[in-house]
Amino acid sequence: MLFEDTYKTIQNPSEGIFKDKGSKFIAYAFPVTTEDQVKPIITKLRTEHTKARHFCWALRLSPDRSVYRLNDDGEPSGTAGRPILNTLLSTDLTNILIVVVRYFGGTLLGVPGLINAYKNATIESINNAAIIEKTVNDCYRITFDYLSMNEVMRTIKEEELHIHAQSFDTVCHIELAVRKSKLNKVLTRLEGIDTLKAEYIGTI
Repeated sequence: MLFEDTYKTIQNPSEGIFKDKGSKFIAYAFPVTTEDQVKPIITKLRTEHTKARHFCWALRLSPDRSVYRLNDDGEPSGTAGRPILNTLLSTDLTNILIVVVRYFGGTLLGVPGLINAYKNATIESINNAAIIEKTVNDCYRITFDYLSMNEVMRTIKEEELHIHAQSFDTVCHIELAVRKSKLNKVLTRLEGIDTLKAEYIGTI
């Protein structure tokens, strides 16, 4: 196979906590799919933790794991967002946001102490999460005549394709998710059906 068509993410939000010299680091892990989800999550955490000093975070997105963001939120550069992100890289997780909320305990931890604290809080939140594997799927809208219905449905069943939407009339429409590694085989079968047209609509 030329590409990987699976990726690991977390199923539900989870939490982890790490304490050092009176400071408390609470890590919150969230499954996300877009950057737009970050701001509302952090806003909500700020309202829940009004006495916390820092809200540092890292984000990794997309099945190919190519998109990432990080934020030190006032901590010394490289001591917060980077160790959070490095933990995501080492666990090979994507479509995940981790926000670490820090309560200052009065004693400075220094650069090594901060890196260690943000890393360990992140590890705790991941250890408490349910990690799942998902497949990378291309979505297609297929259009065909009603007379081809049996052949289309047989192909969908045999290839174990997921239907997202459908409408049946004289002309029928189905939106399908096709796992990337099966794409060529499935499209060849579908396009061999009379009257059928397949249109690519995106990747999930």
